[in-house]
Amino acid sequence: MPSSIESADSADSAEQVRPVTGPVPWVAMYHSVGDCSDDPYRITVTPERLERQLGWLRRRGLRGVSVGELIAARARGEGRRLVGLTFDDGYADFLDHALPLLDRWGCGATLFVLPGRLGGHNDWDPLGPRKPLLTADGIRRAAAGGVEIGSHGLTHVDLTTADPATLAAETVQSRARLEELIQAPVEGFCYPYGTVDGRAVDAVRAAGYGYACAIDPGDLNGVHALPRVHVGQHDRAPHLFLKYRLHRLRRRPVEGL
Repeated sequence: MPSSIESADSADSAEQVRPVTGPVPWVAMYHSVGDCSDDPYRITVTPERLERQLGWLRRRGLRGVSVGELIAARARGEGRRLVGLTFDDGYADFLDHALPLLDRWGCGATLFVLPGRLGGHNDWDPLGPRKPLLTADGIRRAAAGGVEIGSHGLTHVDLTTADPATLAAETVQSRARLEELIQAPVEGFCYPYGTVDGRAVDAVRAAGYGYACAIDPGDLNGVHALPRVHVGQHDRAPHLFLKYRLHRLRRRPVEGL
């Protein structure tokens, strides 16, 4: 029979290995900021709508930040009033329309870009419309403006269907190219199309990313499968309030946060 001291030691060990969990952070997902008159995939908000949404956050004592800043704050036991802001695909309109509004409202953000499509277009969207993507210089300008740069893969491939070579290129090579481009570490990854499975998570983790964003990761949990909330052109104050409140009710606590 183990002694009381041995039992206490076992309890302490169990406590040490138990994963830390915390309430799921609210991370908003944006894409393009500009003209949304032709928007079959609902990926665009107008600058006017984005400004109203950022104002809604600030008037409620919330502040938009990059996902990296949000995770770091949570690690310190802080960040209760922080909201992650993410912009997928790296559209060129980010510099002209989103960045000035983020600065005006004192917010940060994470911009997930595609280093294999620099200066290209969103050719993965068959219905269009075609939107220009940031060039290498544009990404450097965003980084110089205080925006966290993350990888959205190399060329916007569904990682759940990728062969091993493609999976490595989309994760390892994209990170290496971005770090060379901005001369800074790249900690964040965003799964193209929001699709994710255990194999994709393992590849992203092995590539050295500190966190990764999905949309609805299903049974997957942890900092490499963070859920996000889509925010679009039709999201006014009541919609934002409901999305903010319901997110924590619908999502499990996140392991590691």
